[in-house]
Amino acid sequence: MGGGTPSTSKSEYWNGDIDWYAPAEIADQIYVSSSQKKITQAGYDNSSAKMLPVGTVLFTSRAGIGKTAILAQKGCTNQGFQSIVPHEGQLDSYFIFSRTDELKKYGETTGAGSTFVEVSGKQMARMELLMPPTLSEQQEIGRFFASLDSTITLHQRKLESMKLLKKSLLQKMFPKSGETVPEVRFPGFTDAWEQRKFAELANIRRGLTYKPNDVTDSGIRVLRSSNINEDSFIENADDVFVKESAVNISSVKDGDILITSANGSNRLVGKHAIISKAGQAVHGGFMLIASAYGNPYFLNASMSSSWYTNFVNMYVAGGNGAIGNLKKSDLENQVIRVPSEAEQLRIGQFFQSIDQTITLHQRKVEALQKLKKSLLQQMFV
Repeated sequence: MGGGTPSTSKSEYWNGDIDWYAPAEIADQIYVSSSQKKITQAGYDNSSAKMLPVGTVLFTSRAGIGKTAILAQKGCTNQGFQSIVPHEGQLDSYFIFSRTDELKKYGETTGAGSTFVEVSGKQMARMELLMPPTLSEQQEIGRFFASLDSTITLHQRKLESMKLLKKSLLQKMFPKSGETVPEVRFPGFTDAWEQRKFAELANIRRGLTYKPNDVTDSGIRVLRSSNINEDSFIENADDVFVKESAVNISSVKDGDILITSANGSNRLVGKHAIISKAGQAVHGGFMLIASAYGNPYFLNASMSSSWYTNFVNMYVAGGNGAIGNLKKSDLENQVIRVPSEAEQLRIGQFFQSIDQTITLHQRKVEALQKLKKSLLQQMFV
Protein backbone atom coordinates (compact mmCIF):
# COMPACT_ATOMS: atom_id res chain seq x y z
CA MET A 1 0.00 0.00 0.00
CA GLY A 2 1.39 3.39 -1.06
CA GLY A 3 1.11 6.83 0.50
CA GLY A 4 0.83 10.50 -0.33
CA THR A 5 1.87 14.02 0.59
CA PRO A 6 -0.49 16.89 1.46
CA SER A 7 0.21 20.24 -0.21
CA THR A 8 3.22 21.81 1.49
CA SER A 9 1.92 25.28 0.63
CA LYS A 10 -1.04 24.93 2.98
CA SER A 11 0.01 25.34 6.60
CA GLU A 12 -3.35 24.02 7.84
CA TYR A 13 -2.35 20.57 6.55
CA TRP A 14 0.70 20.30 8.77
CA ASN A 15 1.72 20.07 12.45
CA GLY A 16 -1.30 18.02 13.38
CA ASP A 17 -1.53 14.78 15.36
CA ILE A 18 -1.46 12.16 12.56
CA ASP A 19 1.87 10.37 12.09
CA TRP A 20 3.23 10.77 8.56
CA TYR A 21 6.47 8.93 7.75
CA ALA A 22 9.15 9.60 5.13
CA PRO A 23 11.75 7.01 4.01
CA ALA A 24 14.61 8.92 5.66
CA GLU A 25 13.09 8.14 9.08
CA ILE A 26 13.37 4.38 8.62
CA ALA A 27 16.77 3.18 9.78
CA ASP A 28 17.78 0.35 12.11
CA GLN A 29 14.78 0.50 14.45
CA ILE A 30 12.32 -2.40 14.48
CA TYR A 31 9.22 -0.55 15.67
CA VAL A 32 8.19 3.06 14.97
CA SER A 33 5.55 4.94 16.91
CA SER A 34 6.05 8.65 16.24
CA SER A 35 7.01 10.37 12.99
CA GLN A 36 9.18 13.47 12.63
CA LYS A 37 6.46 15.29 10.71
CA LYS A 38 2.75 15.08 11.43
CA ILE A 39 -0.26 16.10 9.40
CA THR A 40 -3.73 17.33 10.30
CA GLN A 41 -7.02 15.63 9.50
CA ALA A 42 -7.51 18.18 6.72
CA GLY A 43 -4.10 17.30 5.29
CA TYR A 44 -4.96 13.62 5.40
CA ASP A 45 -8.38 14.15 3.78
CA ASN A 46 -6.85 16.17 0.95
CA SER A 47 -4.04 13.80 0.01
CA SER A 48 -3.59 10.25 -1.17
CA ALA A 49 -2.11 9.21 2.18
CA LYS A 50 -3.75 6.11 3.65
CA MET A 51 -4.19 5.26 7.32
CA LEU A 52 -2.17 2.15 8.14
CA PRO A 53 -3.05 -0.01 11.15
CA VAL A 54 -0.78 -1.17 13.96
CA GLY A 55 1.32 -4.09 12.73
CA THR A 56 1.81 -2.72 9.22
CA VAL A 57 5.31 -3.38 7.89
CA LEU A 58 6.54 -0.14 6.36
CA PHE A 59 8.61 -0.84 3.22
CA THR A 60 10.51 1.96 1.48
CA SER A 61 10.06 1.77 -2.29
CA ARG A 62 12.42 4.58 -3.33
CA ALA A 63 15.33 6.66 -1.99
CA GLY A 64 16.87 3.46 -0.73
CA ILE A 65 14.60 0.51 -1.47
CA GLY A 66 13.96 -2.07 1.21
CA LYS A 67 14.19 -0.36 4.59
CA THR A 68 11.51 -1.73 6.91
CA ALA A 69 9.90 -1.07 10.28
CA ILE A 70 6.75 -2.21 12.06
CA LEU A 71 4.10 0.35 13.00
CA ALA A 72 3.54 0.32 16.76
CA GLN A 73 0.90 3.03 16.38
CA LYS A 74 -1.36 3.70 13.40
CA GLY A 75 -0.11 6.28 10.91
CA CYS A 76 0.44 7.04 7.24
CA THR A 77 3.34 7.61 4.88
CA ASN A 78 4.38 9.65 1.88
CA GLN A 79 4.57 8.12 -1.59
CA GLY A 80 8.02 6.64 -0.95
CA PHE A 81 6.54 3.46 0.53
CA GLN A 82 4.77 0.30 -0.56
CA SER A 83 3.84 -0.91 2.90
CA ILE A 84 2.59 -4.38 3.76
CA VAL A 85 -0.68 -4.56 5.70
CA PRO A 86 -1.06 -8.13 7.03
CA HIS A 87 -4.52 -9.62 6.65
CA GLU A 88 -5.78 -10.52 10.11
CA GLY A 89 -5.45 -14.21 10.80
CA GLN A 90 -3.30 -14.80 7.68
CA LEU A 91 0.05 -13.03 8.10
CA ASP A 92 2.20 -12.32 11.16
CA SER A 93 3.89 -8.89 11.17
CA TYR A 94 7.20 -9.96 12.66
CA PHE A 95 7.36 -13.00 10.40
CA ILE A 96 7.19 -10.81 7.29
CA PHE A 97 9.53 -8.23 8.87
CA SER A 98 12.10 -10.98 9.36
CA ARG A 99 12.07 -11.47 5.57
CA THR A 100 13.39 -7.93 5.00
CA ASP A 101 16.47 -9.06 3.08
CA GLU A 102 14.34 -11.02 0.60
CA LEU A 103 11.92 -8.11 0.17
CA LYS A 104 14.79 -5.69 -0.35
CA LYS A 105 16.52 -7.91 -2.91
CA TYR A 106 13.28 -8.37 -4.87
CA GLY A 107 12.49 -4.65 -4.79
CA GLU A 108 15.96 -3.67 -5.98
CA THR A 109 15.86 -6.28 -8.75
CA THR A 110 12.43 -5.37 -10.11
CA GLY A 111 12.50 -1.61 -9.50
CA ALA A 112 12.89 0.81 -12.40
CA GLY A 113 13.13 4.52 -13.10
CA SER A 114 15.27 7.08 -14.93
CA THR A 115 15.56 9.74 -12.19
CA PHE A 116 15.62 7.26 -9.30
CA VAL A 117 14.85 3.56 -8.96
CA GLU A 118 11.41 2.80 -7.55
CA VAL A 119 9.38 -0.38 -7.12
CA SER A 120 5.59 -0.24 -7.48
CA GLY A 121 2.92 -1.85 -5.35
CA LYS A 122 1.89 -4.07 -8.28
CA GLN A 123 5.45 -5.32 -8.66
CA MET A 124 5.73 -6.10 -4.94
CA ALA A 125 2.38 -7.89 -5.00
CA ARG A 126 3.76 -10.30 -7.60
CA MET A 127 6.59 -11.41 -5.31
CA GLU A 128 6.46 -15.07 -4.32
CA LEU A 129 7.49 -16.07 -0.80
CA LEU A 130 7.80 -19.47 0.81
CA MET A 131 5.22 -19.48 3.60
CA PRO A 132 4.46 -21.86 6.48
CA PRO A 133 1.06 -23.52 6.10
CA THR A 134 -0.36 -22.06 9.34
CA LEU A 135 -0.46 -18.69 11.06
CA SER A 136 0.68 -20.31 14.32
CA GLU A 137 3.93 -21.43 12.68
CA GLN A 138 4.47 -17.94 11.29
CA GLN A 139 3.95 -16.51 14.77
CA GLU A 140 6.37 -19.00 16.30
CA ILE A 141 9.04 -18.07 13.74
CA GLY A 142 8.28 -14.39 14.29
CA ARG A 143 8.69 -14.72 18.07
CA PHE A 144 11.99 -16.54 17.59
CA PHE A 145 13.45 -13.80 15.39
CA ALA A 146 12.02 -11.09 17.64
CA SER A 147 13.90 -12.65 20.56
CA LEU A 148 17.08 -12.90 18.48
CA ASP A 149 16.75 -9.29 17.30
CA SER A 150 16.23 -8.19 20.91
CA THR A 151 19.47 -9.91 21.93
CA ILE A 152 21.35 -8.30 19.02
CA THR A 153 19.96 -4.87 19.96
CA LEU A 154 21.02 -5.38 23.59
CA HIS A 155 24.62 -6.08 22.61
CA GLN A 156 24.61 -3.22 20.09
CA ARG A 157 23.54 -0.85 22.87
CA LYS A 158 26.29 -2.16 25.15
CA LEU A 159 28.77 -1.67 22.31
CA GLU A 160 27.64 1.90 21.65
CA SER A 161 27.67 2.65 25.38
CA MET A 162 31.29 1.49 25.66
CA LYS A 163 32.27 3.57 22.62
CA LEU A 164 30.66 6.67 24.12
CA LEU A 165 32.37 6.00 27.46
CA LYS A 166 35.73 5.70 25.73
CA LYS A 167 35.16 8.93 23.77
CA SER A 168 34.25 10.78 26.98
CA LEU A 169 37.28 9.46 28.88
CA LEU A 170 39.66 10.33 26.03
CA GLN A 171 38.52 13.94 26.36
CA LYS A 172 39.07 13.92 30.13
CA MET A 173 42.22 11.81 30.54
CA PHE A 174 44.42 13.82 28.16
CA PRO A 175 45.24 17.53 28.63
CA LYS A 176 43.22 20.01 26.63
CA SER A 177 45.00 22.50 24.39
CA GLY A 178 47.09 24.91 26.47
CA GLU A 179 46.85 22.83 29.66
CA THR A 180 49.54 20.70 31.33
CA VAL A 181 47.37 18.18 33.20
CA PRO A 182 44.20 16.27 32.30
CA GLU A 183 40.84 16.69 34.01
CA VAL A 184 40.79 13.09 35.28
CA ARG A 185 43.82 11.17 36.62
CA PHE A 186 44.56 7.98 38.49
CA PRO A 187 45.31 8.43 42.22
CA GLY A 188 48.95 9.11 43.06
CA PHE A 189 49.80 11.08 39.92
CA THR A 190 50.09 14.85 40.26
CA ASP A 191 53.06 15.96 38.14
CA ALA A 192 52.54 18.14 35.08
CA TRP A 193 52.74 16.39 31.72
CA GLU A 194 55.91 17.23 29.74
CA GLN A 195 56.25 18.17 26.09
CA ARG A 196 57.82 15.66 23.70
CA LYS A 197 58.14 15.36 19.94
CA PHE A 198 56.28 12.37 18.54
CA ALA A 199 59.60 11.09 17.15
CA GLU A 200 60.84 10.78 20.76
CA LEU A 201 57.92 8.46 21.53
CA ALA A 202 57.90 6.18 18.50
CA ASN A 203 59.85 5.12 15.44
CA ILE A 204 57.81 5.84 12.31
CA ARG A 205 58.35 3.78 9.16
CA ARG A 206 57.01 4.17 5.64
CA GLY A 207 55.27 1.26 3.92
CA LEU A 208 56.00 -1.12 1.07
CA THR A 209 55.70 -0.10 -2.57
CA TYR A 210 55.08 -3.10 -4.79
CA LYS A 211 54.23 -3.86 -8.41
CA PRO A 212 51.12 -5.63 -9.76
CA ASN A 213 53.15 -8.69 -10.71
CA ASP A 214 54.34 -8.98 -7.08
CA VAL A 215 50.79 -9.84 -5.97
CA THR A 216 50.08 -13.50 -5.28
CA ASP A 217 47.36 -15.64 -3.72
CA SER A 218 49.44 -16.26 -0.61
CA GLY A 219 52.69 -15.00 0.84
CA ILE A 220 53.27 -11.82 2.84
CA ARG A 221 50.10 -9.93 3.83
CA VAL A 222 50.12 -6.22 2.99
CA LEU A 223 48.21 -4.12 5.52
CA ARG A 224 46.14 -1.29 4.11
CA SER A 225 43.54 1.25 5.25
CA SER A 226 40.85 -1.45 5.05
CA ASN A 227 42.59 -3.27 7.92
CA ILE A 228 41.49 -0.49 10.28
CA ASN A 229 37.84 -0.63 11.33
CA GLU A 230 37.14 2.42 13.49
CA ASP A 231 39.77 1.94 16.24
CA SER A 232 40.31 -1.78 15.71
CA PHE A 233 42.74 -3.82 13.63
CA ILE A 234 41.07 -6.44 11.43
CA GLU A 235 42.02 -8.90 8.73
CA ASN A 236 39.91 -9.11 5.58
CA ALA A 237 39.11 -11.83 3.07
CA ASP A 238 40.28 -9.52 0.27
CA ASP A 239 43.64 -8.60 1.82
CA VAL A 240 46.53 -8.34 -0.64
CA PHE A 241 49.48 -10.75 -0.49
CA VAL A 242 52.84 -10.31 -2.19
CA LYS A 243 55.77 -12.57 -2.94
CA GLU A 244 58.45 -12.68 -0.24
CA SER A 245 61.03 -11.54 -2.79
CA ALA A 246 59.12 -8.24 -3.22
CA VAL A 247 59.44 -7.29 0.45
CA ASN A 248 62.31 -4.96 1.37
CA ILE A 249 61.02 -3.53 4.66
CA SER A 250 60.68 -4.91 8.19
CA SER A 251 57.61 -6.94 9.11
CA VAL A 252 55.08 -5.43 11.48
CA LYS A 253 54.87 -6.63 15.07
CA ASP A 254 52.05 -6.96 17.57
CA GLY A 255 51.78 -3.62 19.36
CA ASP A 256 52.80 -1.56 16.32
CA ILE A 257 50.36 1.24 15.46
CA LEU A 258 49.07 1.10 11.88
CA ILE A 259 48.28 4.56 10.46
CA THR A 260 46.58 5.54 7.20
CA SER A 261 48.86 8.20 5.71
CA ALA A 262 47.22 8.65 2.29
CA ASN A 263 43.75 7.99 0.92
CA GLY A 264 41.37 9.33 -1.69
CA SER A 265 38.94 10.07 1.16
CA ASN A 266 40.35 12.70 3.53
CA ARG A 267 38.20 11.46 6.40
CA LEU A 268 40.11 8.17 6.39
CA VAL A 269 43.56 9.77 6.53
CA GLY A 270 45.04 9.52 10.02
CA LYS A 271 42.89 6.65 11.26
CA HIS A 272 44.89 4.18 13.30
CA ALA A 273 44.80 0.94 15.27
CA ILE A 274 47.13 -1.32 17.24
CA ILE A 275 48.17 -4.40 15.30
CA SER A 276 47.34 -7.72 16.95
CA LYS A 277 47.95 -11.25 15.69
CA ALA A 278 48.74 -10.15 12.16
CA GLY A 279 51.12 -13.00 11.45
CA GLN A 280 53.69 -12.39 8.72
CA ALA A 281 52.77 -8.99 7.34
CA VAL A 282 54.09 -5.62 6.19
CA HIS A 283 52.33 -2.30 5.76
CA GLY A 284 51.53 -0.86 2.34
CA GLY A 285 52.84 2.28 0.71
CA PHE A 286 49.88 4.45 1.78
CA MET A 287 50.39 3.48 5.42
CA LEU A 288 52.77 4.33 8.27
CA ILE A 289 53.86 2.21 11.22
CA ALA A 290 54.58 3.79 14.61
CA SER A 291 56.56 1.48 16.92
CA ALA A 292 56.25 2.96 20.40
CA TYR A 293 59.32 3.16 22.62
CA GLY A 294 57.04 3.03 25.65
CA ASN A 295 53.51 1.70 26.14
CA PRO A 296 51.84 1.42 22.69
CA TYR A 297 48.32 1.47 24.15
CA PHE A 298 48.99 4.85 25.76
CA LEU A 299 50.30 6.28 22.49
CA ASN A 300 47.39 4.83 20.49
CA ALA A 301 44.89 6.28 22.98
CA SER A 302 46.70 9.62 22.80
CA MET A 303 46.18 9.55 19.03
CA SER A 304 42.42 9.41 19.66
CA SER A 305 42.51 12.61 21.75
CA SER A 306 42.14 16.23 20.68
CA TRP A 307 45.78 16.97 19.79
CA TYR A 308 45.79 14.32 17.06
CA THR A 309 42.43 15.38 15.63
CA ASN A 310 43.69 18.98 15.43
CA PHE A 311 46.97 17.82 13.89
CA VAL A 312 45.24 15.78 11.16
CA ASN A 313 42.83 18.61 10.37
CA MET A 314 45.70 21.08 10.04
CA TYR A 315 48.30 19.03 8.18
CA VAL A 316 46.41 16.67 5.89
CA ALA A 317 46.35 18.07 2.38
CA GLY A 318 43.81 17.01 -0.23
CA GLY A 319 40.53 18.02 -1.81
CA ASN A 320 39.47 18.76 -5.38
CA GLY A 321 40.24 15.17 -6.33
CA ALA A 322 43.71 15.13 -4.74
CA ILE A 323 44.70 12.29 -2.43
CA GLY A 324 44.80 13.34 1.22
CA ASN A 325 48.30 12.88 2.65
CA LEU A 326 49.76 12.76 6.17
CA LYS A 327 53.53 13.26 6.00
CA LYS A 328 55.86 11.16 8.14
CA SER A 329 57.98 14.23 8.97
CA ASP A 330 54.97 16.27 10.09
CA LEU A 331 53.92 13.57 12.54
CA GLU A 332 57.49 13.12 13.82
CA ASN A 333 57.78 16.83 14.56
CA GLN A 334 54.41 17.13 16.28
CA VAL A 335 54.88 18.18 19.93
CA ILE A 336 52.53 16.57 22.44
CA ARG A 337 52.26 16.29 26.20
CA VAL A 338 53.02 13.02 27.99
CA PRO A 339 53.08 11.97 31.66
CA SER A 340 55.63 9.81 33.49
CA GLU A 341 56.22 6.27 32.21
CA ALA A 342 54.31 4.90 35.20
CA GLU A 343 51.25 7.02 34.40
CA GLN A 344 51.53 6.18 30.70
CA LEU A 345 51.39 2.49 31.66
CA ARG A 346 48.28 2.95 33.81
CA ILE A 347 46.49 4.93 31.11
CA GLY A 348 47.55 2.45 28.42
CA GLN A 349 46.35 -0.55 30.41
CA PHE A 350 43.05 1.21 31.12
CA PHE A 351 42.28 1.94 27.46
CA GLN A 352 43.53 -1.49 26.43
CA SER A 353 40.91 -2.98 28.75
CA ILE A 354 38.19 -0.75 27.28
CA ASP A 355 39.22 -1.71 23.74
CA GLN A 356 39.11 -5.41 24.65
CA THR A 357 35.57 -4.98 26.02
CA ILE A 358 34.49 -3.14 22.87
CA THR A 359 35.98 -5.92 20.73
CA LEU A 360 34.12 -8.59 22.72
CA HIS A 361 30.77 -6.82 22.23
CA GLN A 362 31.54 -6.27 18.53
CA ARG A 363 32.33 -9.95 18.03
CA LYS A 364 29.16 -10.94 19.89
CA VAL A 365 27.03 -8.69 17.66
CA GLU A 366 28.73 -10.02 14.52
CA ALA A 367 28.28 -13.64 15.66
CA LEU A 368 24.57 -13.10 16.37
CA GLN A 369 24.06 -11.34 13.02
CA LYS A 370 25.83 -14.20 11.26
CA LEU A 371 23.63 -16.70 13.10
CA LYS A 372 20.50 -14.80 12.08
CA LYS A 373 21.58 -14.68 8.44
CA SER A 374 22.33 -18.39 8.44
CA LEU A 375 18.98 -19.27 10.01
CA LEU A 376 17.07 -17.09 7.53
CA GLN A 377 18.81 -18.82 4.64
CA GLN A 378 18.10 -22.28 6.05
CA MET A 379 14.46 -21.51 6.77
CA PHE A 380 13.43 -19.61 3.67
CA VAL A 381 15.87 -20.28 0.83
